[in-house]
Amino acid sequence: MNERRARPTTPLDDVSKAIIEQLQQDGRRSYAAIGKVVGLSEAAVRQRVQRLVDGGVMQVVAVTDPLELGFARQAMVGVRCTGPLEPVADALAEIAEVDYVVITAGAYDLLAEVVAESDERLLELISSRIRTIEGVVATETFMYLKLRKQTYSWGVR
Repeated sequence: MNERRARPTTPLDDVSKAIIEQLQQDGRRSYAAIGKVVGLSEAAVRQRVQRLVDGGVMQVVAVTDPLELGFARQAMVGVRCTGPLEPVADALAEIAEVDYVVITAGAYDLLAEVVAESDERLLELISSRIRTIEGVVATETFMYLKLRKQTYSWGVR
């Protein structure tokens, strides 16, 4: 399960924040190039990045548009629940086609982003997998028609 860890117990220092900002600008930037900007050796940057990843502070990944990669459907599913939310969120997170799960406040208890190869697969996911999870009362599906913006470069504070 890809559960987000708790926030770090100590705040990030300015050097770690600068490393994160460098990677947000270009996740392929070399440790040597980052080191020049933040004033550390390549080895020190490598160690810092590894600690940030191991600590759950950040991930270094390739962000893609699933619709451009051959997946016909991407959707956000709003889920209303009864009882404890965590078991439902955990069950959603176990579904391979679900790439994002968040517990929310508002009209929905949970939001789950799903990526499916076809309309038939999306229907199967919602009908046979999501709606059958114990504690799920109702769902509402929001189909993505076109991805206009997806960014993770909000910086650090």
